[in-house]
Amino acid sequence: MRAVIQRASRASVTVDGEVVGGFEGPGLVVLLGVTHDDTEQRAAVLAKKIWELRILEGERSCSDLGAPLLVVSQFTLYADTRKGRRPSWSAAAPAAVSEPLYGSFCQCLRELGAKVSTGVFGAQMQVALTNDGPVTLVLEG
Repeated sequence: MRAVIQRASRASVTVDGEVVGGFEGPGLVVLLGVTHDDTEQRAAVLAKKIWELRILEGERSCSDLGAPLLVVSQFTLYADTRKGRRPSWSAAAPAAVSEPLYGSFCQCLRELGAKVSTGVFGAQMQVALTNDGPVTLVLEG
C-alpha cells in the first residue's frame, strides 16, 4: 500500500456535484493506493501508523486530538512512468482486490476510534483541501 498524507485545515470530496465526504478543522487527507500483494494485515498496520502519526499542530496525532481523516482511493499512486509518455497502471491492484482492502483500511481506522469520511471508490472525484503547513508525506505499508 502507498499513501500520500496531507495535513489539512479543511477538505472535501465531490462526486457528480455532491459533497460526499470531508471535514472542517485540522485533520488528514489520505490518498490510498493498493498493489497486488497487499493484505488486510498491511492495511491495519498502515492505518494505525497514520492514526498515530504526530504531524498535526504541536506534534500531535489524529489519535491525540480525535482529528478527522478523509480517505480517497487513488490507483494512480502506482503509476509507472519510466518509459514513454503514457503511464502504466500494471502495479495497481484491480478493483476486485483494491476495493475490499480500501474498505478494510477505512474500517481499521474506525475501529481505532477515527472519524473517517471517504470518497466513492472508482468514481470520478474532485478533491479540495487546504494543505496546512504545507505538510505532505508519502508512506509505504
